[in-house]
Amino acid sequence: MTSELTDTTGAAVTVTRNDAKGAYEIADAEGAVAGRAYFYDHDGDRIFFHTEVDDAYAGRGLAAVLVRTALDETRADGLTAVPVCPYVAGFLKKNEQEYDGAFRAVRPADLEHVQERQRS
Repeated sequence: MTSELTDTTGAAVTVTRNDAKGAYEIADAEGAVAGRAYFYDHDGDRIFFHTEVDDAYAGRGLAAVLVRTALDETRADGLTAVPVCPYVAGFLKKNEQEYDGAFRAVRPADLEHVQERQRS
């Protein structure tokens, strides 16, 4: 999956799912990766556990473009988004009506599973 989009300045950006890294990546027009939303799939859920954007790209709305694209693809894939990442959780709270039914609340077992994966 690759989507060509624009940031809040109108500059072209691309969002790509990089399965080898377990992340959606947002890149600038030159192809430099500016940020990632890390995830893994588990039992019909797509667990988002960390989102980051390089400080050099601050103020361009890249995190929102990245997360919106990742959530749209998650819904299209028939998976339920689980926002362990605080940024993804906040994005879903702001856009709850748009993603109603496409996500669920984090459960204690989700947090345990993320911790286990990070240890291994």
